[in-house]
Parts: sequence; structure tokens; C-alpha cells
Amino acid sequence: MAGDRAAGAGERYLPIADHGLIGDLRTAALVGTDGRINWFCAPRFDSPSVFGALLDAEDGGYWHLSPVGAVTRRQQYYFPDTNILITRMLTESGIVEIQDFMPVLAAGDRNHRQRLVRRVVSVRGGTRLRTVVAPRMNYGRDAHRVEHQPHGVRFTSAAMTLSLQAGTTLEISGRDAVGTFDLAESRSVLFVLESAETVGGEPAVDLLDAPAAEELFRSTARFWRQWLSRSTYTGRWREMVHRSALTLKLLTHEPSGAIVAAPTLGLPEQLGGERNWDYRYVWIRDAAFSLHALLRLGFTQEAGAFIGWLTRCLRGARGGAGGPLRVLYSIDGDAGLPEHVLHHWEGYQGSGPVRVGNGAAEQLQLDIYGELIDSVYLFDKYGPGISHDSWMDLCAILEWLLEHWDVPDAGIWETRAGAQRHTYSRLMCWVAVERMIRMARRRGLPGDLVRWMSVRDRIYHQIMEQGWNEQDGTFAQRLSDEPGQPPESILDASVLMMPMVKFLSPEDPRFRATVKAIGENLVTDSLVHRYDPKQSPDGLDGTEGTFSLCSFWWVEALARTGRTEEARLALEKMFTYANHLGLYAEQIGMTGEHLGNFPQALTHLALISAATHLDALMG
Repeated sequence: MAGDRAAGAGERYLPIADHGLIGDLRTAALVGTDGRINWFCAPRFDSPSVFGALLDAEDGGYWHLSPVGAVTRRQQYYFPDTNILITRMLTESGIVEIQDFMPVLAAGDRNHRQRLVRRVVSVRGGTRLRTVVAPRMNYGRDAHRVEHQPHGVRFTSAAMTLSLQAGTTLEISGRDAVGTFDLAESRSVLFVLESAETVGGEPAVDLLDAPAAEELFRSTARFWRQWLSRSTYTGRWREMVHRSALTLKLLTHEPSGAIVAAPTLGLPEQLGGERNWDYRYVWIRDAAFSLHALLRLGFTQEAGAFIGWLTRCLRGARGGAGGPLRVLYSIDGDAGLPEHVLHHWEGYQGSGPVRVGNGAAEQLQLDIYGELIDSVYLFDKYGPGISHDSWMDLCAILEWLLEHWDVPDAGIWETRAGAQRHTYSRLMCWVAVERMIRMARRRGLPGDLVRWMSVRDRIYHQIMEQGWNEQDGTFAQRLSDEPGQPPESILDASVLMMPMVKFLSPEDPRFRATVKAIGENLVTDSLVHRYDPKQSPDGLDGTEGTFSLCSFWWVEALARTGRTEEARLALEKMFTYANHLGLYAEQIGMTGEHLGNFPQALTHLALISAATHLDALMG
């Protein structure tokens, strides 16, 4: 069925970049420039979707709110220094503004009411508007009934109930609620959608009067501004850095401290391709990098919350008990995330399969040990310090790594072509051991430093002897099989991290030569491919776009090697590839289109790192 609708799919989908993100630190929603909410999972990031038209325009579900008739111009921006999204629509009769936000739990409140609030205001002139609320529960698989309730309607399925309070009359049309209303100049209408898990005995009708709606807006704005005021960054690119920080905060699940990689699933890395993954989970790598970025801006509270989540997670059966770490976990720290396909959905612009869950959870990726321990090292250095129990957990993790660092793995890019001896994986194993040595020495913590230093040095020499291709003059993606043999001539942008993790000086001739080779082979107009799939098959069909994370790594590598002006130009160019709100998907395609899950934490944390480092160099 889904395949029959693939033809002409592009006409039924907004570009990925034509969306903004709102959230309440528990889940998030994507709002299109056309006033349509195309993605919303409730009550958590990893819950089944309520609105999923982003992945199936016909059967995914949506909430549309827009003027009746032609719209001559659409604009979208964030209310300054907040995550309140404003969508403006200009018509022949006037200008309307849709204010979308999700209230955040206020300090001192115990019970969070999850509410998706839409306030539409007539800024100028009078306008007729129409709304269609068409939920499709459980990825569109569950039937539901609709019934009127005071001041709105209620949607009820076997698994959940949604209460919609509205400041205008709504009619029931099949499974949906629809309404058409006239809005005079300076007047507003409020809609509040609340999930059953937070609907109590007290209805939401108290929000439907103008003063209450205004206070809800102001309190939400006040929360975000107070949070952002803790940032220590005052440099040249404050707007882009702070938008990235606000985005990373939106991807934080506040009750647990977990940080998800992205709020979406199934958005393709290539239109029509099979590289469509579920990113609504906690990748150890992504979360650790996010922690690093937030620490650089002074957000130690978020760092502490993530360390708390991590401590609980590591004491699970595959963590603190001595087994290998999982690559990713659920928000609750569950390692079981079986991957399956939603066959009834066609996928974004017909790009199926749509996968839920992620098979990468079963992979061995050794680099996560370095990213994890490096983030804990930074927290220990710049925060209040880790506890005795946390140090013992880290020692148990390190013990496993000391015995297994030299085995093949799937690598940072999670290829499905079998395990390999990846250079970047070895690099981050070196980081893991080296940071443990630093923490033990600085704090006087117990540890077998002689053994640790011996393994650290073995890893170092292996990289330098088997990861360096003397003939090509570059570090390679994978190590050679034996010392003295050159590795395969395959470049990988991940080795740009070498000076960032203090493995090599940025002035080292080997690193400078590698930067030169990457620039000549993987970089186009500041956009960087992570590797060439033709040279290094990854077990998947098709191609992909440039990887935005690597593009910001490129900026930082240029800066560290003294090419400051080139770095600044590359950074400014990367800013032009952001969407209209300063958000980035995972990848950028050949014509500048956003591809992959959106927005992606890795990209925004790399932006923060590159911008703050370059800023410091430029003075």
C-alpha cells in the first residue's frame, strides 16, 4: 500500500529543513512553516507517534492550523532566547501569527502536565482560519474514537487519551476534529492538547482566557531565558551557539538526565535509500559529546544530571557488571531496542523502510569508551567531581577495555559490513586509558597506573605504526594487519579528532598531511563526507550526503593547524546551510537539502565546539 503512494511523494511533504522544534524536556514536536505539526510522540521522545505525517503524509497524522485561502508569505522564528516558535503567515486580508510551545515544569511543581499549546493571533487585519486535528495513535496502527467534551474534544484509543481544549467550536469529522473561525485584528484563539498521562481532574479550560494564556506564554519564555542566562559564551557567533545550546537542551529528558540523539526516526540519509534509522535514544557517544559542549558553555547542572543517568545505566547487566558497554540505550537505560519496520508507512517522500528501534544497539563500538570517559574526566575537572562509586564503575569499565581494545569493531559510523580494526576506535581507546590515568593522578584515586600506562602506550604505537600510510602520507580509516604493512588507502574524517583529544599536536607533520588529504578528497565548499563508500563499502545500498558533524570538525582542524581565516570562512559557510531557525539535520545533500534525522545533537555540539575554539583563537 505504501509503495503505491510513493509516486509524487515530494509534493506531499515539506522539506525537512522547513520545520522548527518545540518541546518540554520530555518529548518534542516538529512544526512546519505551513502551520502543520507533522511529528509528535507522547509522552516521551521514544513513545509511539501521535502525529507522524513527516513519515507518511496520508496515514501518519497531523495538526494543521492555517488561514483559509492563499498565503502570500510564510515566516518562522523563535521568540528571542527561547524555544517558543512563531510562525507568521501573510494573506491578502491580514497577518496572523501562530505561537507554538510546550510549557516546562516550573521549579517547585511536582506533577508535569504535558501540554502542546497553539495560540493564533491576528496581528493585522481580519483573517479566517481553519484547523484540522488528525491524530493517528501508535504510529497510525491504533483506532480511536472522538467525542465532544466541554470546550473541545477528546480522542481515545486503547493505549492513550488526548484532551483538546479550544477557544473556538470544533466539529467531529470521522476520526478528526475540524474548525473554521474568524479572527479580528488583535484577537487570539488558544488550543491546548494534553495527553492522558497528565490529564487530571482539573480541566485545562482555565487556560482559554486571554490573561491565563498570556501568563503561560510569559512563564515559558521566562524559563528558557533564565536557563540560557547561565551561558558563559559571549563571542562572535552568540546567536548560532546559543540556538545550538537551546536545541541540545530540548533533546534532554529532564526526569532522567538522558540526552537523545534526535527527536525523530526514519528520516532518510538519501531520498529513496535504505539508510533510515531511529535516533530517539541515548547514544553514549552523542550524549558524551553533548555533555562536553554544554560544559564548555557553563551548563554544569545538565552535565551532573547526565552523569547521574550514566551511573544508573552503567550498573546494568551489560555495564558495571563487567561486560561491554552498549552503543545506545533507551531513556530508561534499557539496552534492548529491537529494530523492526513499519511496513504500513511509506516513509518521508516515499523513502522506506521506516525503522523503529535500532539494531546498532547490538554492535561493538569501542570508541564509545573514550568519549564516555573523556566526558566524565571533564565533569570531574570542571564540576564538583565524581563520587567513589562512579570511580569504581569506571575502573570496572576500563578493566574490560584493557582486555578487549585490540578486537575489531563496527566503528563510529555503525557500518553493517562486519567488524574492522578502525583507527578512530583505537584513538578513543587511547583516550579512555589516558583520561583514567589523568583522573587518578590529579585526584589521587586508586588504580593500576603502571598497567594502564603500558596499555596506553601500546595503543599509541599501534596507531602510529599501523594506522599511518607512509606512501599516501595520511592516517587511514583502518589499521593494517601487521606492523610494517601499509593500511588500505581509505580516508576517514574521524581522524580529524586527533589533536582535539590531545593525541597529536596539530603541528605534527603527519596530522597536517592528513588534513591536506581530507581537504582534497572529502571536502567540497566546507561540506565534508565522513568517508567514500565506494572505497569503503559499508554494507548498505546507495549513497549519502555530507556529514555536518564532520564539517564542523573540519573547521576546528583548520583552526588548530593555524589556518584561521580558512576556518572562519568554512564556519560562516556552514552557517548558511542551517535552516531558517539555525537548526541542522544529520546531513547536507548535494543541493544543500537537509537529510537524516532532524535536528541532530551531534551537529549542534560540534558547532559549539568549533565556534568557541575558533573564537578563542581569534581573540
